[in-house]
Amino acid sequence: MLERQNVLDARERVAETARHTPLEYSHSFSTMAGADVHLKLETFQRTGAFKIRGATNRIAELSPSEREAGVVTASAGNHAQGVALAATRAGVDAVVVMPEHAPNAKVAATRSYGAQVVLHGADYDEAQARAHEIEREAGRTYVHAFDDEAVMAGQGTIGLEILDDLPDVETVVVPIGGGGLISGIATALEGRDPDVRVVGVQAEGASTVAPSLRKGEVQAIEGVDTIADGIATRSVGERTFPIIEARVDEVVTVSDSAIAVAITLALERAKTLVEGAGAVSLAALLEGRFDYDAGETIVPVLCGGNIDLNTLTTVVLRGLVETGRYLRVRTELPDEPGALEALIGVIAAQRANIYAIQHDRTSRDIGMTAAEVALDLETKGPEHVAALLDALDEHGYEVDVLA
Repeated sequence: MLERQNVLDARERVAETARHTPLEYSHSFSTMAGADVHLKLETFQRTGAFKIRGATNRIAELSPSEREAGVVTASAGNHAQGVALAATRAGVDAVVVMPEHAPNAKVAATRSYGAQVVLHGADYDEAQARAHEIEREAGRTYVHAFDDEAVMAGQGTIGLEILDDLPDVETVVVPIGGGGLISGIATALEGRDPDVRVVGVQAEGASTVAPSLRKGEVQAIEGVDTIADGIATRSVGERTFPIIEARVDEVVTVSDSAIAVAITLALERAKTLVEGAGAVSLAALLEGRFDYDAGETIVPVLCGGNIDLNTLTTVVLRGLVETGRYLRVRTELPDEPGALEALIGVIAAQRANIYAIQHDRTSRDIGMTAAEVALDLETKGPEHVAALLDALDEHGYEVDVLA
């Protein structure tokens, strides 16, 4: 099993390529959570995510013949970029298999770091199967995204940095996909201070660790469904699972809605762009998914910031809806002069701002003497939304909330 000395050894190999990333106190999130919150910002890591650490350590251990034959891997994006850059810096040829629907930004970045990209399969597991075929066909070394002790050790260097920068840390909150990141961090922390609590977080649509812990063996699921594509794996690793069992204190899950809120708040309050997989740790804290004492020193690991901009647009809008700051409604009006003005007057009286209006007199779903109106509104929070809907009801408007 992975030991702390493996992580210490990895630090020397990783130092030339991976950055020692910031650990920043957040007044905003400390206030929201009632805790002493410090964000571990792997979003500022080279390639935009923690994966460069494990990839660098694994490639550094290749034999001369393995270096000559090259490497192959499978990844939803961040590991792909980490392997691509680590291999290029080491002078090793790399092939990366990515799911067909991997975010465009991650595919383009992986190619830019020097790897050959093969798009295959609906998810990570199907991409991994193709990568293993290439491994056998071409004699390349497979660099696993998480189920490899050298990879885990590289990721564990994050834990060493947390201890160096914040020796009094009490709880570290870590995203879990296949388990390589949390295995490495938990090993680094336990070897130095076993009193530091490690909480793992998965997306509800890719929850595999909790059922595996209940059964005492790795449990796989048929498919994944989450915006946190970086941790969307069907199962935890065979090598990572025993480490999680032994060294992780608690594992919780968060919804996609909570993840969207965390991404939105990280942008607004911490001025930090975080992808779905990186935001689950913050989401778990803000949602109160685990217990902690008032004032407890907590470090959510924001493990990556590589999010497709089209996805970001949708996620931020969802985050605004969930926090009551964006509202889309539909209602019917009499098709007569002044009807729309009267509706706008009610909205204006409640101090809601109108983004857009769609006015349709031809919809088959309404009567010939009516018009359908859909409005996108800027609101100030849940209480403001409730007051606005009450005011519309009091004035006789039957309103459907669309978002």
